[in-house]
Amino acid sequence: MRGIGEAFGAFWSALSRVLALTIFKTLTRRIIVLNLAALLVLVVGILYLNQWRAGLIDARVQSLRVQGEIISAAIAASATVDSDVISVDPNRLLELQTGEPVSPLSFFDPTLEFPINPERVAPLLRNLVTPTRTRARIYDQDGLLILDSANIYARGEVLRKLNVEQNSSGFFLFDWWNAIMAWVPGDQFPLYQEYGADEGKRYPEVTAALSGSAADIVRVDNQHQLVVSVAVPIQRVRSTVGVLLLSTAPGEIDSIVTTERWSILRIAMVAAAVVIILSLLLAGTIAGPMRRLSEAAERVQTAGNARAEIPDFTDRVDEIGHLSGALRAMTDALYARIEAIERFAADVAHELKNPLTSLRSAVETLPRAKRPEDVERLNAIIQHDVRRLDRLISDISNASRLDAELARETGERVDMVKLAETMTGIQRDLAAARDVKVELETHTSRYPAVVFGHDSRLAQVFNNLVDNAVSFSPEGGTVRAVISTDAEKVIFTVTDEGPGIRGDVSRIFQRFYTDRPDGEHFGDHSGLGLSISRQIVIAHKGKIEAANRTDRSGARFTVTLPRARK
Repeated sequence: MRGIGEAFGAFWSALSRVLALTIFKTLTRRIIVLNLAALLVLVVGILYLNQWRAGLIDARVQSLRVQGEIISAAIAASATVDSDVISVDPNRLLELQTGEPVSPLSFFDPTLEFPINPERVAPLLRNLVTPTRTRARIYDQDGLLILDSANIYARGEVLRKLNVEQNSSGFFLFDWWNAIMAWVPGDQFPLYQEYGADEGKRYPEVTAALSGSAADIVRVDNQHQLVVSVAVPIQRVRSTVGVLLLSTAPGEIDSIVTTERWSILRIAMVAAAVVIILSLLLAGTIAGPMRRLSEAAERVQTAGNARAEIPDFTDRVDEIGHLSGALRAMTDALYARIEAIERFAADVAHELKNPLTSLRSAVETLPRAKRPEDVERLNAIIQHDVRRLDRLISDISNASRLDAELARETGERVDMVKLAETMTGIQRDLAAARDVKVELETHTSRYPAVVFGHDSRLAQVFNNLVDNAVSFSPEGGTVRAVISTDAEKVIFTVTDEGPGIRGDVSRIFQRFYTDRPDGEHFGDHSGLGLSISRQIVIAHKGKIEAANRTDRSGARFTVTLPRARK
């Protein structure tokens, strides 16, 4: 069983690949083929339905029964008594009472025979059967053929000869179609066979009719054409004098069924044309935009420095419109990322160029220095530039790995209060050396200050903002960190008492932008702290803002993050 299952699976896989490479190669072909397949199943089901065909057979059997009863009555009426076998029953005469009505036949023997005269019945049979194209045969009580409407004689001459053979259509496709349609699942009709003139009792319906009851049977000939036969007894004076066997011409019912099937096929052809047209229209609304989107995606891949545009189908409310919007957003994000990388590379080159230039000048000047104090100053410059390069390279490396780490690492629930308490404790010890106090306030009694994200990166944001505020605060100043919550978000605010933000506030989060307080050594900060903080906050679906305090001098940084739900 397992081997059969594996073989079937391999066959189905191979068939699927063949269909995918041929019929289902394009989306348009797939839509047309699948729609036509549904129509084909419906048409085949209609063509092979047996109910209507069986109804035709039943109707033909009933009509043959009625026709047979009429013809048999007419034949019985034309039958004459055989004078050579007439006998009178004397016991019947003695049984009669005085005054009792007397019937002439009452004196005769009940076994009185009324033979059927072919010469008298032939014209009657010819007139009744010929218009109906039905074959009629009359058998006597012994099953001998008396008369056949297919070959009627009178006075020794042939009056009419009926052709009961089914003619070919003359077109081989029609013959093939009829041969295919003749096989209908569920039909188990016996094969029709022609018997000799003295073998009438070999027909089951004739045998049943000789016993006094009508019988019918449906057969098929060698060409799978239906032949319906009905046998009706011919009775005269309560005795069966013969049997009338009526049978349809081969293919009479099949021709009606074939005509109706051709009508169904013509309707199916019209329906197929409509399905193809509608499928092409449907494919035009699906495959056409899909093809344009795929071509645009390929252009984006090979565009180089040029900016390729994705077709805009966002006015559509279906999946194509959604796909177009998603591809356009993805392309815009891709170009934005490429431009950001290019700007980052340019900024890095610019920032690295300054300490390298200074370091090169100091190294070139050092061999020509004669006085010890000049050599010491040049060595100090070299060490300062080396430390600055090391700091820049470390910060640039952290910034370049930030997006990858945020996308790769799995987020978790982070309690911002606990995080802030830990980082405030660290910063409080460092700020004490500059005589600056760091205070933490929490207003989270109603809603927990819990966010979903990366605790190490959120701690980096907190550390950068507090460290930046401490560096700008004067001696004896206070840096205040406040955490508050509402139903939707967690708000983290850091304020200082320094000089505030000088210049354009919007540039504060740009890479390598520095606006350090007076007296601080140049190069002690890379200018990437706030830029990295902004990048981390955006990755956590939050926002960060900077502004000057309105109550006094100083700056305020506000971070808003979405609150994690249970």
